[in-house]
This record gives sequence, structure tokens and C-alpha cells, in this order.
Amino acid sequence: MTTYLGYRAGDADTAWGGFFDPRMAPLPGHVLDALHHGPQADQTLLDLASAADLLDDGHHATETGYGRLGRGGFTVAVLTEMPGVTPQMWDWWFGWHGSDARRYKLWHPRAHVSARWADGGGDGHYVGRTSLVEEYLGSAYTKAAIRFVPPEQLGLAPHRRGDAVAVCARLGSSELPVDIGWLVHQVRPTAGGAEMRSRFWMGGAHIGVRHGNLLANSMIRPVAARQLPDPRDLMVHCAQEMNHLAAFLPALHARFG
Repeated sequence: MTTYLGYRAGDADTAWGGFFDPRMAPLPGHVLDALHHGPQADQTLLDLASAADLLDDGHHATETGYGRLGRGGFTVAVLTEMPGVTPQMWDWWFGWHGSDARRYKLWHPRAHVSARWADGGGDGHYVGRTSLVEEYLGSAYTKAAIRFVPPEQLGLAPHRRGDAVAVCARLGSSELPVDIGWLVHQVRPTAGGAEMRSRFWMGGAHIGVRHGNLLANSMIRPVAARQLPDPRDLMVHCAQEMNHLAAFLPALHARFG
């Protein structure tokens, strides 16, 4: 299968092709502020063990930023304000986009290359499935396996989520049986729409061999650590793709959801 960036002749000849727009809005001011600030102190960052704190009211000390963790690895946080969007639209999107690369490219037209489900299936649910994606993070080309897990696995209990949606996944390589991190996208309603609070935990203790043992983990961790994305690139990528899609997600969902 030939993979490439952007749309080529015939790619827009789909029911959703008209939503592809290579023009992307500038980064929001709070993301630029986080880039200028640089790495944050680890005590201002949310640890994976405390992921359930995302269900508390209010906001955290770092809603957009990145930094190294005391136990190794790093974390990235991104806040995306989304007027007119509902959490359920994002829940639908994660089950819809992964079966066709031309859908995946809508999300980030300057970085997304391809996407397919590991089970070969089509639209529908996403929890329990693995999405195999190819994309750019900055200038680095990445082939990733995103295994979506129930939010409860990270402590985000159903009775506390209310009307919010929590998309949770284990992040790893699609070429090697190695995982390198976790993500949570919590989407909760606001007065004018919704806000997405994204968190990534990468490297350090979050690296592991799938179905491996302690010896295998100790051997692969130094190698996998050299394959980690730059946290600044990850923060920018997340901010770009979430803001871009949010701008037309209500219209996309109204037509196909």
C-alpha cells in the first residue's frame, strides 16, 4: 500500500472529501506561551498514577506544557477549547476515522499519513482495538500502534465521568512489540461547547515489551528511549490536530454521525 502525505488525485472523491483543508489555524496563544516557558517543574505535572484527578472540577497547575518526570520519562499536557463541540462527537470520531487513511488525514492534513485497524475491521467502537497509524511528529516519521483501553484501566471510573468522554490508550510501535507510553483525552462539556484535556506519559517506567518479562524490559528500555518523540513536537502536534478538527467536527458529525 502506497502511503503519502496529504490528498492526491481522487482522494477527495468521497462523501467526506470536502472537509479536507490543508490550511491550518495558528497555534492558540496559551500553547505559544507554553513553548516559550519551556519545560515545567515535575511537581506541576500530573502523574499517570493520578490520572483520575482529571475527573475533579477545575483545572490543574499545568493544563498546557511539558516536562520531565522525577522517575524518568516525560509528560505532555494540552488544553483545547472547542466551541460548539460535544464530548459525544469525539467519542464517535475515534470509532469512525480509523478505517480509512483519507479520514485520518482530515485530522491533521500536514502530518497524518495513514491509519487502519489492526483487526481489519471498519467503523464502530474503538475500545479494545488497536489503530495502526503513520504520521509526522515534527519532522520525525512515526509508525505507531495505539491500543485503546477502557478508561477504568487508568482509574477513570464511569460513575465519576458524567457527561464527559475519556479516550485512553497504550502507545507503542507498530513494527516492534514495544510500548512507550499512555494517553488520555478527557473531553468535558462547557457552557459554549467542550474542552479537551490531553495528557501523554512517555518513556521511563512507561516503556515495556508486550507480553515480555523483566529481563526483556530491562534490555529494551534503553533502546526504546532513543525512539521517543520530542515533547515539544508532541505538544504542538496535539494542539494543531485537535484545534483543526474541532473547527469542523460538528458539521462532519451532523452528516455522518
